[in-house]
Amino acid sequence: MKRKGQLAWLIIIVVLLIDQLLKIWVKTHMFLGQEFKITDWFIIHFTENRGMAFGIELGDGDYAKLFLSIFRLLAIGAIGYYLYTLIKKNAHVGLIICISLILAGAIGNMIDSAFYGMIFNESYYQVARMFPPEGGYAGFLHGKVVDMFYFPIIQTTLPTWIPFWGGQEFVFFRPVFNIADSAITIGVIFLLIFQKKFFPK
Repeated sequence: MKRKGQLAWLIIIVVLLIDQLLKIWVKTHMFLGQEFKITDWFIIHFTENRGMAFGIELGDGDYAKLFLSIFRLLAIGAIGYYLYTLIKKNAHVGLIICISLILAGAIGNMIDSAFYGMIFNESYYQVARMFPPEGGYAGFLHGKVVDMFYFPIIQTTLPTWIPFWGGQEFVFFRPVFNIADSAITIGVIFLLIFQKKFFPK
């Protein structure tokens, strides 16, 4: 049981460390919209979003952002408590790894939302500075999440005979994401794949 708890902490710390170091580097070395093409399908593209994973928006305005941030905090608390109970019950190590990844991802994006607005200035047409004298671009819980991974593996034009979307550009995978998003996605996918093993009853 103790080893499973240590494993959970290790996963959370490592994911958060990689996630935040990469986000801070992007924020302090790139301006919004700037990109580095590593290959035709692997691009570091700096973008920010006010919403959830993969740039999904809950709505416009400060109240929508505040609601989302508070919801994130509550979700992190619930997931953290669930992980604690799993460790206490000596649950399957795979389940603990999945929940740890999901929790780490949720905390990683929450850090952006909570603090980035206070410690960075805007990245429009400039590289942001950390702790600028004039203050940050937003208040507590109103920051934007930093995204940078763009994988346009397939880029094509849909055939004209397809209803509604015929002739339009099609890109897979279009959303830009970060390490935290990846941790959440991997955790959820493996939960679905191995759910019978993790929850035999």
